[in-house]
Amino acid sequence: MQRKNALLLGLGLTAAMVSSVFFMCGSGKDKAGAEKKREITVISREESSGTRGAFDELMKITDGKTNMLFAEAVIVSSTDEAASKVEVDKNAIGYTSLGSVTSKVKALSIDGVEAKESNVKSGSYKISRPFVVAMKSGSAHPLAQDFIRFITSKPGQEVVAKAGYITLDDFPEYAPAAGVTGKVTLSGSTSVEKVMEKLKEKYLEINAGAKIEINYNGSSAGIKDCLSAKSDIAMSSRELKAEEKEQLDGKTFALDGIAVVVNPDNALNEISSETVTKIFKGEVRYWEDL
Repeated sequence: MQRKNALLLGLGLTAAMVSSVFFMCGSGKDKAGAEKKREITVISREESSGTRGAFDELMKITDGKTNMLFAEAVIVSSTDEAASKVEVDKNAIGYTSLGSVTSKVKALSIDGVEAKESNVKSGSYKISRPFVVAMKSGSAHPLAQDFIRFITSKPGQEVVAKAGYITLDDFPEYAPAAGVTGKVTLSGSTSVEKVMEKLKEKYLEINAGAKIEINYNGSSAGIKDCLSAKSDIAMSSRELKAEEKEQLDGKTFALDGIAVVVNPDNALNEISSETVTKIFKGEVRYWEDL
């Protein structure tokens, strides 16, 4: 009987200890009763992403040779996925296309400058990049040429503006080319998907004899596809590199800011570019240390 009581007492103590641990974890305090620090979840894009390439360069997370991104950063494969991760994680920080920001995430002001179209166009918001379409130098694909001509003309730029992106300063009128039909293939940046689908839709209203196939697989992958003739047009959300310009003819068709985003429940509204760099390099790990 004594042994049974002792066993029950021991089980009771164990249950009480477990209950205590769960209580402390749920209350956001450590075993000593102190408030826990909130560890930052860093969200970044895959290496082939043009958005990541531009962000890493602008935020000095790479020196051109070595990438210093935090080793435990969560890597996602698209603009929408980056925003989705931040949306569900109160301690997350990531980056996405400014044109894709919704009310489900909060875009931070950088160095005191709000992330918005007018500030990108004026140059005061520094984290921005071009959207580029490119063809292999010397290509005479008539439908590809006409589609690019449409994208960079007045009706194409109206689509760009309605999609929430920044248009070119000067653009010509567009007259449909007669007899241009067939199929054109594009591949590249996921960041341009929102606007490119609208451009495709509008162009097919004008040219019903055309067929457009698009693969959103990342800027670098799209450029590689174009160079190897797997696609007719590459889509990039970064400037073409010097060696790429030797083989490709690129045209900028829009400008876009890169918004640094946090969960709406985060009290932070602005941050310095220096702090952004430290967070993404893993040098700052807790929100309380900002």
